[in-house]
Amino acid sequence: MPRKSIPRLEAVCADRAPFALRARWRGGEESVVDVSGPISTFRIFAPLRNAPDLFGKVRVGEDGTDIAWTDEIDMSAEMLWRLAREQSGATMSPEAFRRWRERKAYTLEKAARELGLSRRTIAYYEQGSKPIPRVVALATRALEQAGG
Repeated sequence: MPRKSIPRLEAVCADRAPFALRARWRGGEESVVDVSGPISTFRIFAPLRNAPDLFGKVRVGEDGTDIAWTDEIDMSAEMLWRLAREQSGATMSPEAFRRWRERKAYTLEKAARELGLSRRTIAYYEQGSKPIPRVVALATRALEQAGG
């Protein structure tokens, strides 16, 4: 099995849009990432919600494996990478996956059968516990178009 490569950051700064970051990854790829979801959801990010000036103080952490605002407030590069992939359309969000399943009126078991996956994997995707691979996102689109 190939070893998983951890995404590494070279640079990060606040973008113009609220709670958006401009990230440059090792290898030169750049992303603008909306991080409003995690920031509005998790308690650890409350200071960023309450003090917009603090958001602009984002910096790359040690070895490019995370970003940080303070010593207590950080986010992994992997999470930022996953959000960048979802927002670029390279994969899909857990919410989009759940909406697809509900539109199709699929139970977890039926979605698993249609996609050739386990029920547990489908649950992980909906919970956001595991990123949804691009091939699965493409399969959901194909099933949507085929009416399957």
